[in-house]
Amino acid sequence: MFNNLLLTVVSDDKPGIVEEIAKAVAEHEGNWLESRLAQLGGKFAGVVHVAVPQDQESAVREALNALKSKSIWINIEEYTASSDASSSQALASFSAVGPDRPGIVREITQAFTSHQINVAEIETSLSSMPYSGEPLFEAEGVLQLPAELDMQDLQDTLNTIADSLGMDISLTKND
Repeated sequence: MFNNLLLTVVSDDKPGIVEEIAKAVAEHEGNWLESRLAQLGGKFAGVVHVAVPQDQESAVREALNALKSKSIWINIEEYTASSDASSSQALASFSAVGPDRPGIVREITQAFTSHQINVAEIETSLSSMPYSGEPLFEAEGVLQLPAELDMQDLQDTLNTIADSLGMDISLTKND
């Protein structure tokens, strides 16, 4: 029987971080199931879902915790299928593009929360507008929609935000 663990990883960015984690899991007969890992601002961060044999869980935890000596910090949590709500909800994709300013993520996610929408994924970036070089904010992500959601009401809310911020915000329900 296997136990599922969710690993939250943070480290200064350097070669070998993923290898060290994978080695600790594999040496104890564990299986790397899924992950989201990224380098951002000189740091490396991510989340990894692994399955480990019950009789190896203590050894895996010890091996992962030992990576602190290499400045790889890992938080380990039990993972249960009931904590994965994504399979029962409709999904939508969104994107937002426009001039950067403080508070954009707060305003957009506040609208999602007010409609009981869960943000399943979000990726943001900052670049430069063509010709002017002004900062350009971009976001895209995946949303988990409640069954009773009024899509038109949500779109109206997002349009109001887009107008006030001078942005384009699009929403597409995934079928």
